[in-house]
Amino acid sequence: MYKVVWFTIGAFLQGIAMAVFLFPHSIPSGGVAGIAILNDFFFKIPLALTLWIINFGLLLLAIKKLGRLTALWTIYCVAVTSITIDWLTAIVNGPANALFFDVIYGAVLFGIGVGILFRFGASSGGMDILALIIAKWTGKKPGRVLFWINSCILLITAITIGFEIILYALICQWLATRVIELVRTVQLQKKTKQYM
Repeated sequence: MYKVVWFTIGAFLQGIAMAVFLFPHSIPSGGVAGIAILNDFFFKIPLALTLWIINFGLLLLAIKKLGRLTALWTIYCVAVTSITIDWLTAIVNGPANALFFDVIYGAVLFGIGVGILFRFGASSGGMDILALIIAKWTGKKPGRVLFWINSCILLITAITIGFEIILYALICQWLATRVIELVRTVQLQKKTKQYM
């Protein structure tokens, strides 16, 4: 039961980061969004179709490589994030702050959300699934793997679409990666009373 609470909190925070701080400035939140933008640019494939196909394929891979339970939790987290984004997009009419500050706030919230999901054994869909699989194979930290996957895709998107927004997206990815690893690995120690 406690996992459901943490997964809901993590996915909700990720949705807030995307809908309130990143999307109003057109900052792609990761590699799948970058691939969708490229497919739309080159092949006129709708963004939603690309996102659905990639996430569906990655979820099938998650079932095979990470197990059914991780895949089911990931589906739950993707649903919570999507509902949060849909709900907040109807409320948010524009950027909350200046671009630089929104990137910082968005990266920190995104990192906390994804870090919680990674810590308790799920992902938020997209390239997070691929990062968890590669991390499991190689023993590398999943946050760093995610950073390199997303950075490569965002750099290709930058060459195609434009560098200014992608530069902010890379800053967001770098900061979010640091936060993900901190949240995923931090050890919380309980204080015990010592009686004399």
